[in-house]
Amino acid sequence: MKTRTVLQMIAALLIVSILSCKKDSTSGANPKVISTNPTNNLTGVPRNNEIAFTFSEAMDASTINNSTFTLKQGSTLVPGTVTYSGTTATFTPSTILAAGTAYTATITTGAKTPAGIGLAANTVWNFTTGGSTATLAVVDLGASGNFVIVAKSAINNGSTSVVTGDLGLSPAATSYITGLSLTNATGYATSAQVTGKIYAADMAAPTPVNMTIAVNNMVTAYNDAAGRTSPDFSELATGNLGGKTLVPGLYKWTNNVTLPSDVMISGGSNDVWIFQIAGNLNTSSAVKITLIGGAQAKNIFWQVAGQVTLGTTSHFEGNILSKTGITFQTGSSINGRALAQTAVILDASTITKP
Repeated sequence: MKTRTVLQMIAALLIVSILSCKKDSTSGANPKVISTNPTNNLTGVPRNNEIAFTFSEAMDASTINNSTFTLKQGSTLVPGTVTYSGTTATFTPSTILAAGTAYTATITTGAKTPAGIGLAANTVWNFTTGGSTATLAVVDLGASGNFVIVAKSAINNGSTSVVTGDLGLSPAATSYITGLSLTNATGYATSAQVTGKIYAADMAAPTPVNMTIAVNNMVTAYNDAAGRTSPDFSELATGNLGGKTLVPGLYKWTNNVTLPSDVMISGGSNDVWIFQIAGNLNTSSAVKITLIGGAQAKNIFWQVAGQVTLGTTSHFEGNILSKTGITFQTGSSINGRALAQTAVILDASTITKP
């Protein structure tokens, strides 16, 4: 009986010892990087992309820093901020990444678990940003560029507006231009509120043909802007552009874009901006877009699938290409064009062709 008891005790001790060894072996395993963003060797990465990776387990946050997590362009370190939460580390560049450029991200063995166990080897991955080092090509407006306003279904004005440039409407007829007190002439009309001529599809030849061409060119321009690929910036600020300074390039959002506070557009006289917006575009009251560095409104294109609404007394810059409609609320203004595939609505607005 005593012999059996001793053997049982020995067996129990052996089991405990084996389990302990397994536990020690598991706790001593090196952590791993299980995913990266962007993925390795990905091309066309937006220039505002954060760089991130996820560990296989929680790490000692104090070991995840600018010494252990780096981003390089060639041999040059990119300045930025490293943060860590849960099992994910994120590197946010201090400056916008260059267009069409290869970058290398590295997490070193200095990144450790709370038990002091580091990666078995450095983890390195590469990616290439989108965009182009060449100047972005302008959107060709064709004959629609001869107008300050083009619409398909209506041009409606509330209180007295000031419009500089020609207006065009097609396929809708002259009767769908309201609030401008038209004076009819042959093939066009005039208005005290418009420095320019007003055209509609039912006026004398050659206006109907010319307006069909202008509207078709407007649609072609919209499709060109919407079809540009490899954006420089994707989902920038999740669509809230308040307080931003926008450099030249192609921007893309899959939802709405808002301007709740002033925005600056900064670049040279030949630089181009294309903003692709899948939702609506809204500016708040009194918000202003300001051009700096020589940027020109004629080189700025806002392609908007949804509704565009410019708040009261706000000021906008650039060419709006809207698949839906454009509404200028009371006292709003634009240095640019309003080109809509439905209606343009004015209310004591100032519209100036660039």
